[in-house]
Parts: sequence; C-alpha cells; structure tokens
Amino acid sequence: MSTDELNSRDLRYAAVFLRVALGVGYLSAVADRFGLWGPPGTPSVGWGNFHNFVAYTAKLNPWCPPTLMPALSWIATVAEILIGVALISGFWRRTVGLLSGLMALSFAVAMTATLGVHAPLAYSVFVVAAASFVLAVIRD
Repeated sequence: MSTDELNSRDLRYAAVFLRVALGVGYLSAVADRFGLWGPPGTPSVGWGNFHNFVAYTAKLNPWCPPTLMPALSWIATVAEILIGVALISGFWRRTVGLLSGLMALSFAVAMTATLGVHAPLAYSVFVVAAASFVLAVIRD
C-alpha cells in the first residue's frame, strides 16, 4: 500500500470521526435544552429546559427585540438538529461542514462580544468552527 493510499484511507476515517463527533455535539446541546441530560442545576447541564435556553439566547443577542427571542431560539435549535443529523449521516458533507462552521463561528463571535473571549474558548466553540471548516474543505 502506498503512502498516498494510506493517507487517503486515514483521511476518510478521520473525516467520519469528525462528522460524527460534531453531529453528536450539536444533538447533545439540543438534548440539554430539552432537559434530556437532566433538570437545571444538574452537574454538566447547561440549560436543562428550553426557557433557560431562550434566556441564554437573549443574553447572546441583546440587539434582538425580546419578542423575537423564542423564534430565534427555535431557529437555532432546528438548525442544530438538521446540521447534527446531516453531519452524522454524511449528507452533503462539505456544504453542511461549511454551514456548521458559519453557525459555530457566529455563536463564537456572539459569545465573545457579550460574555468575553473565555466563554467560547471554554466551550471550544472556535474549535467546533475550525473543525467544521476543515470538514468542508477536505476531499476524500
């Protein structure tokens, strides 16, 4: 087996692992906002219910009128579900990788602007964005 064949095979395996890891990460965040990881206050639970997620969305988007917060929260949730499922399934990998990267980068920028740079670094949001962009550009 040549080095190019080995690298190509390794890249395919790495791309699958990256897709699944990112997809599961998105779906885990969605599960948290619906209380599937436990109620608010449970260790390792960020929101625990959708109400807390809407409040967090409002914190990250102070420019948005409060009446639109539920809609913005649902848009983010549906986008994360669709992107998570598409990443896991491998559907339109490069396009979904790009969309995932743009969404994660927008979260990272909003978190930085409203909470400071530590928050997106602590939650690896820049890493998710970078990994998504890598997924969008690799050819396997």
